[in-house]
Amino acid sequence: MIERTLSPVLRQSARDYPVVTLVGPRQAGKTTLVRAVFPDHDYVNLEQPEIRRLAQEDPKLFFHLHPAPLILDEIQRVPELLSWVQVLADEANRPGAFILTGSHQFALQEAVSQSLAGRTALLTLLPFSMAELAGAGVVRDKNEWLFTGFLPRVNQRGIAPPRAYSDYFRTYVERDVRQMMEIRNLTLFENFLRLLAGRAGQILNLHALSGEVGMSSTTLREWLSVLEASFVVFRLPPYYRNFGKRVVKSPKIYFHEPGLLCWLLGIESPAEVARDPLHGSLFENLVVSEAVKARLHRGLEPRLYFWRDSNHNGVDLLWENQRRLVPMEIKSSMTWHRELPAQIRKFRKTVPEAERGAVIYAGELLPEDEDFRAVAFQDTQSLLV
Repeated sequence: MIERTLSPVLRQSARDYPVVTLVGPRQAGKTTLVRAVFPDHDYVNLEQPEIRRLAQEDPKLFFHLHPAPLILDEIQRVPELLSWVQVLADEANRPGAFILTGSHQFALQEAVSQSLAGRTALLTLLPFSMAELAGAGVVRDKNEWLFTGFLPRVNQRGIAPPRAYSDYFRTYVERDVRQMMEIRNLTLFENFLRLLAGRAGQILNLHALSGEVGMSSTTLREWLSVLEASFVVFRLPPYYRNFGKRVVKSPKIYFHEPGLLCWLLGIESPAEVARDPLHGSLFENLVVSEAVKARLHRGLEPRLYFWRDSNHNGVDLLWENQRRLVPMEIKSSMTWHRELPAQIRKFRKTVPEAERGAVIYAGELLPEDEDFRAVAFQDTQSLLV
């Protein structure tokens, strides 16, 4: 098993709280992780129809057959069990009595916050990071990282990425969509998702997309919420505090899984990644998703933003580190150019109290000065600890 960065955070949380809730996309490795970290816990998968039926119809018998310490996998399938978990956790009065996992972000977090407020740690597990795979001896170039992606089943079973991500989309994304919302025309929904893929790393404009999809922006907003809830996409918010009306205030859109993003764009090999007109956006998506993992896999809030003003000055990534801003530029170039840190220099002139920034790029030369340091993209996570 590849060591996950979240493992020690998960163990510590189980020492601090009676319940630990782990959320994340399907096939990210949640079940493997919790069963490895808590081998002495009983395990129940609520995706199994007969087990789910018992939990729904006779929860008292269910918990009699499966007492704590217990792992409840895919708890969003029977959310009414959360009230029972609350009562039983209070009665057990022991840390780590219940470990819950789930794949639906917002609805589950809301249900957990209502039923288990003050009783649970809430953690997020995304697919493998470059650092985790590198620790297991995996070496790739940037185009191979983008094409292969980070799903455990792709990286550990050797499944061809186009086949794996096609199956992933048909099996999990479409199923989650049907569970969370009645969408009558899945073809239009898939078209919307592919159009989003073509705009990865760009400012989100649902009004423009509505004309291309042929659906209202209200409907697209609902569809987007489903994609966010199932960990397919995420929004990177703009940073606009104390900047007035001079800055962009709409979010950017990114995909959690670069491999799925490449599949949605019809890319079928690493060589095609290198030639794709969206190569720069794909690379930016890779780095931003790695930055998000760097924070979430340590049990921390991301506190990540971007910044852009009305004159098109901006930085790709801003980390708010203890109220200090760290600007970062993301460049797919493999060759160092003097102009790569230009936007960081402009930002530090605008915000003199900002920390020294970083240029994250695909080259090997790593210059630095008082405004910035260059960092290899494989080391993105080292910037955010």
